[in-house]
Amino acid sequence: MKIKYLFPLFVAVIALMVGCDDENMVTLLDEIQVSSSYVAIPKDGGSTTITVTAKESWTAEKVVTSKDSVKWLKLSATSGSAGESQLTFSAESTLDGRTAEVLIKCAGKTQRINVIQGLAQIEEAKVSEVNAGPDGKTYQVTGICTAISNTEYGNWYLTDETGTLYIYGTLDAKGGKKNFLSLGLEVGDEVTVQGPKTTYQTTVELVDVTVIKINKSLVKVDSLANSILPEEGGEAIAYITCKGQGVSVDIPEDAKSWLAISSIQSSGTSTVVKFVAAPNTGGDRSTTITFRTTDGKKEYTSETSLYQKGAIIDASVAEFLAAPVGNTLYRLSGVITEIKSSKYGNLYLRDFSGETYVYGVEGFESLGLKVGDVLTIIGKRAEYNGDAQVGSGVMESMISVTPATIAEVLAKPDSNVDYFMVTGEITSVANPTYGNLYLNDGENELYVFGCYPGWGATGDFRKNLLADKNIQVGDTLTVIGTKGSYNGVAQLTNGIYFSHVSAAE
Repeated sequence: MKIKYLFPLFVAVIALMVGCDDENMVTLLDEIQVSSSYVAIPKDGGSTTITVTAKESWTAEKVVTSKDSVKWLKLSATSGSAGESQLTFSAESTLDGRTAEVLIKCAGKTQRINVIQGLAQIEEAKVSEVNAGPDGKTYQVTGICTAISNTEYGNWYLTDETGTLYIYGTLDAKGGKKNFLSLGLEVGDEVTVQGPKTTYQTTVELVDVTVIKINKSLVKVDSLANSILPEEGGEAIAYITCKGQGVSVDIPEDAKSWLAISSIQSSGTSTVVKFVAAPNTGGDRSTTITFRTTDGKKEYTSETSLYQKGAIIDASVAEFLAAPVGNTLYRLSGVITEIKSSKYGNLYLRDFSGETYVYGVEGFESLGLKVGDVLTIIGKRAEYNGDAQVGSGVMESMISVTPATIAEVLAKPDSNVDYFMVTGEITSVANPTYGNLYLNDGENELYVFGCYPGWGATGDFRKNLLADKNIQVGDTLTVIGTKGSYNGVAQLTNGIYFSHVSAAE
């Protein structure tokens, strides 16, 4: 059941509050008077106007804090002249109630205006409810700290029985930022936090949370020796501090085929658990091991992650797209068809089987790559908004492809390592199955010995490009290949389809 923490008494008090520099002159200020020192704005958004009567010019300013910059509140004016003026307070709709304070100053006196929109409430929720809830709403969540990724800002993972949530920023006891270590939070602790939800790309986050309570864990992983195991397998050792009634160890079912416990040794509050991993003939794999203890009333847990390197899997684009998201490394080769960001190396890569988006290639700007070049990268199968992509891409090798006219290609020596990109009109087709055809760029003609669907095509995958793409005589074709010759006649060999324009367009 969802529990809402309402503060009607707080709201009532705010409604009655009127402040000034001299508390005995709340309604008796000669310098400045307001028609109301309490402003209520509907939760769905709107405006409220008060009348300001001043003997001299006045200013209005919002009181901001480290937790609230009060950007949500709009004032129709921040200053005014002597006499009677209208001051309007406006705000967009909100998911949660919120409050603010505005100071109106005149002739050395200050009139405080208390602003409220909706009722202040915090919803207690499970992680799954936060994931399904709207961005901008504030939640209170309780779970276990399972990993800490940044100890300055306080970025970490909170897990309960329904899922895991990323905490992006944690305020200290005084509401300050960049002081996470002062909280003493450790992996394994049970924590209750409050904060607004946001979604960054596909990651659900609570941002700049306030820590309500920390319940220190009775079991903690001090260190893990050999946390990254080699392909051939080996031993990893977890060093545990346990102040509860013994330690139990859980290995996930999907990891039991390759990981096992070889021994558990305890002495006082110290426990050493040894694991043995089998050789890995597949891609990279990992698992999360859970250590449990109890004080007789409540269970405490701590987790650690174990990785094992695997072989890099050579895959076509189609095979890569069919693979699950994970840490397995794949080797892909194809032609760069489009570069979305030259700064980060976001691009599209295509081979004979399909095309995929590459979300970043390490050091791309310094590699000198361009559209048409053949790129071999190693990366992980990732996903964004349901669309597959290559993540953590690293270039392994590349082939520079030179755009050239037919005359320039004809002047080149035969070579099976120098690639050219040539564009011309198809004047005739000698073999429709393999795409043997003649190209003419208006000045010269070149025989193309094979035009295959894409990089890496072999066997039957080389067949029927022209029919599959409805390419005909008269169409303009762009093809990549090497300069060769047969019986003294120059030709472009092992051509790779890049693009075409139909003569009918």
